[in-house]
Amino acid sequence: MGMRGASSLGSRFKRQYFLLTVILAVTFYICTSWLQAADCVSPRGPCLSGRTPEGVVRSDFPQDADSGLSDDLVRECPGQIFQVSRLLTHLGATLSPDSDILLQPYLSCWEELIKFMESLGTVVSFISQQVRKKVTIIRELAQQDAQMRREGENGQRLPGEAEGNSYRSIRSMIGAELSRGLVNFRTQTPSGCRTLLRLHRALLWLQLFLQKVGEGPDASGELPNPSDLCREAYQLALAHHHSWIAQRAAELAFMAMPDREAMLQLVCVHRQQDAGRVLGRVARALGEVYSRTQNAFEEHGLLDLP
Repeated sequence: MGMRGASSLGSRFKRQYFLLTVILAVTFYICTSWLQAADCVSPRGPCLSGRTPEGVVRSDFPQDADSGLSDDLVRECPGQIFQVSRLLTHLGATLSPDSDILLQPYLSCWEELIKFMESLGTVVSFISQQVRKKVTIIRELAQQDAQMRREGENGQRLPGEAEGNSYRSIRSMIGAELSRGLVNFRTQTPSGCRTLLRLHRALLWLQLFLQKVGEGPDASGELPNPSDLCREAYQLALAHHHSWIAQRAAELAFMAMPDREAMLQLVCVHRQQDAGRVLGRVARALGEVYSRTQNAFEEHGLLDLP
């Protein structure tokens, strides 16, 4: 190869390396701004990390009468970190009879969704790291609350308050933090309400994205690329919460999404028809959790916490 050819090859490599560096840099920027919150700081020690229960049990989330979803489509997928069956189990466990959302199963849902996002590749895993921090913050707040209830102000155990019920559900958390003055409507605070609001917004993004992937061909008879569907879901759910720069960075990040075949493998199916049935059920479950959380935040005027 001549000097000119080698020079041209070197220039092309430098351009590609520069483009990759830019994409990674702006992706890191949006991931820290999408779900930005205060660090998890505890006077009792490092933040606690949640654990995902071992094994998979059958989901008890109610199915639509016409869903036609057989149990063999929602099963454990060998050799895979993300399990759609486990996600549905956690989603079913979140639903309280009084239209509330139980907080610990809700966080377990997010732990499974983190595995899903990490399975989509390095770019999306940046986002999952921010989500993981917020799950940890809320778990730590619940742990602190339970510890204080056990010990009391003078180191004495408080009768009947050993379970830390303030963080039993989303509504109980909202009530407790509002009554204690932990929620600030003017400045950012590491409250559970503010932290969960960021997770709540991201949940809508994922719910819309999975729903769109499960849908059939578009008007032209083609199945859209997951990257395009993820972009559409972002525009509907999150874009209006972000700056112009963050929105442009998101456009670059979505270019690195895996193809549809990889998405089908994640939910352990081989046909788009089966993916539609599985993802349709997941989207309905996520939608119910989102709706209940939205109502709780709306009733207390918490949807615009800084």
